[in-house]
Amino acid sequence: MARKPFICGNWKMNTTVREGATLAVDVARLCARHRSVEVAAAPPFTHLEAVGKRLEDGPVQLAAQNVHFEAKGAFTGEVSAPMLKSLGVKHVIVGHSERRQFFGETDETVNRRVQAILGEGLSAIACVGETLDEREAGTTLEVVERQVRGALAGVGTDQAGAITIAYEPVWAIGTGRTATPEQAQDVHAAIRGLLAEIWDRPTAEDCRIQYGGSMKPENAAELLSKPDVDGGLIGGAALDAESFAAIVAAAAESVA
Repeated sequence: MARKPFICGNWKMNTTVREGATLAVDVARLCARHRSVEVAAAPPFTHLEAVGKRLEDGPVQLAAQNVHFEAKGAFTGEVSAPMLKSLGVKHVIVGHSERRQFFGETDETVNRRVQAILGEGLSAIACVGETLDEREAGTTLEVVERQVRGALAGVGTDQAGAITIAYEPVWAIGTGRTATPEQAQDVHAAIRGLLAEIWDRPTAEDCRIQYGGSMKPENAAELLSKPDVDGGLIGGAALDAESFAAIVAAAAESVA
C-alpha cells in the first residue's frame, strides 16, 4: 500500500488566538475534500484549545510544536505530553532546527521527547537536517544519520507507525531557498535506507518522510512527485489558508 501523504502546517510564533482560530476554520474548509492526504496544523501552545475546537471532528488534526520530556514537575514554562493529549493533540514536532539553534536542543533531548510522546500514544514528527556549512562540507548524510539515530534510539518497530521524519535542510528554512527535488529525494532515500538498518525494510517503507524548507504552492508538486518525499512540514505557507490548501491539493494529486 502506498504511503498516505502527510502535510503539517507549523505556524511557529505567529498569529493571535483569534487569528489562529480563523485560520484553522479556513484551513479545515479548504482541505476538506482532500481525504487522500493526512493534514495537521501546529499552532502555538496558547492557541491549542481554541484551534482544537475549530478542528474537532474535521479533516485537519491538531499538532503541537514542541513538548517537554517529563510528564509533570517543576519545569516553569514547559508543556508536557499528557497536557497536550488532554487538548486533543495527535502529533508533536520535535527537534526542529530552530529549537536546536536557539534553545539548546540536542539529539539526546530530542530522543527523550520522542519517548515521552510515544509513551502517551501520540505521534512524533522528528526533524533532521544540515546547515549550509555542513552541506558545503559534504557531510549532509553524516549529520542526518546522527540525528535520525539519535532521535530514534530505543524506538522499536512496534512504535514505528507513530514516527514521521521531517527532513529540513536548515539553509532552506524561512530563506526562500529550497533544496532541488533531486537533492531532497537523495536525502530522503538515504533516510529510508537508514530506517531499514534501524528497523527493517518493510517498516522503513511504511514510514513517512516529510520535506520541510520553503515548500510552497509553486514547488510542492515537483517535490511531492519524488518517490521518497511523503509530504511536507510547512512553515510560511501554512499561515495562508489558500497557499496551504494548494500544497495539500498537490499532495492529493501526487497519489491520484
